[in-house]
Amino acid sequence: MHDQPHDLLFLPGPVEVDPELRAILAEPMVGHRSQRFKAELLRVLGRLQELFATRAHTLLENAPATALMEAGIRNLVARRVLVTTCGAFSERWATIARSCGREVETLAVPWGQAVTPEALRAALRARGPFEAVTITHNETSTGVIQPLRELAAAVRETAPETLVLVDVVTSLAGAELPFDAWGLDLAFAGTQKALALPPGLVVYALSDRALRRSAEVPDRGFLLDFVRAREGLAKGETLATPCVPLVFALGRQLDRILAEGLLPRAARHAALQARVAAWAARHGFTFFPEQAAWRSPTVSCLRASGRDVPALLQKARAAGFVLDGGYGPLKGQTFRIGHMGDHGVARVDALLAAIP
Repeated sequence: MHDQPHDLLFLPGPVEVDPELRAILAEPMVGHRSQRFKAELLRVLGRLQELFATRAHTLLENAPATALMEAGIRNLVARRVLVTTCGAFSERWATIARSCGREVETLAVPWGQAVTPEALRAALRARGPFEAVTITHNETSTGVIQPLRELAAAVRETAPETLVLVDVVTSLAGAELPFDAWGLDLAFAGTQKALALPPGLVVYALSDRALRRSAEVPDRGFLLDFVRAREGLAKGETLATPCVPLVFALGRQLDRILAEGLLPRAARHAALQARVAAWAARHGFTFFPEQAAWRSPTVSCLRASGRDVPALLQKARAAGFVLDGGYGPLKGQTFRIGHMGDHGVARVDALLAAIP
């Protein structure tokens, strides 16, 4: 048996949470209408602007990130949306949009590939107009990171009135993501991924033009109405009771992330991915993403290459580490190492030394 106090999570989420942040979660409760909480909430929203590299609106809500997929559709699409897909979570956008009664066109590539700007331009020209395009920056199911900057530019150049809605669930705080510079309109992530906190909150950035669009779309719902949410949060008030301790922990974590620096943090995640890549090459594993440029810096999806995945996971757990055995149809054919959040090189090296 290993001598660690608990098994260390190398999942694609939820991820390992540092003791300093866990201690904040155990502090005495305060009221969410207290001045102390309101002041912290406003501070957190300001720090989120730094994280997203934006002057636009930053918000948060007590919800999983999937709720923001639905909110993005309900707030920003009255009729037609183009959904780009390359894996399970990008495909979820289409399921949600159809369930909301919207007309959905898909631009799909096989799992393991990324959508190209050329294909996106062609789809916009041939099948538009669309009110929005959805993009999953980092497809967690396949370990593919997409060329978001180039994809967003393709939308801006080809269909400038079309909004760019982006799932950054496993890229925010783990990869480069300048919201304003890349011309995004909505980007969201849960706290349980590269932010390295427990699940429970979703944070998001919203452009001015997206907020204006939201005001024009009927039947937006209640809790996740962007207009209503923005009006309340601007005063430090949430519509419903939030997870108060998690907001305080998020505030501390944002301080830590910004002290590390966004570019150094992205470089650290890239270095962790490089360690995994070198280990994989030594042991005969190949990546599921078809091109090296598509390999995610936060989660490596590796082909089993004939190995017994459950046995590999058991070996890792016996050494005190928890890995993932593949998602959906890739279960048993791949395994995933989530090297995101506050993991460092020494911890990743310890995991890799324990397997295969």
